[in-house]
Amino acid sequence: MGCMSTAAHVERSQVLGINPTTIAEGNFTRKTDGEELRVPTMQDRIRKMLDNSDTFIALPGGIGTLEEIFQIAS
Repeated sequence: MGCMSTAAHVERSQVLGINPTTIAEGNFTRKTDGEELRVPTMQDRIRKMLDNSDTFIALPGGIGTLEEIFQIAS
């Protein structure tokens, strides 16, 4: 995901990283290219993603990725 956000940022696309505070403060993510928004929970993350996105692309991931796909699709 980091490579995708960097490539989009380099090409002057708007990049918004939305991370739960616990993940961001736990150093589980790298610095976001573009703007970063921290939210309290994963549910808030998905809500903000829906509010701030025109489209979604799912890259290979794990159970969390599947959960996000199903929540966005429903």
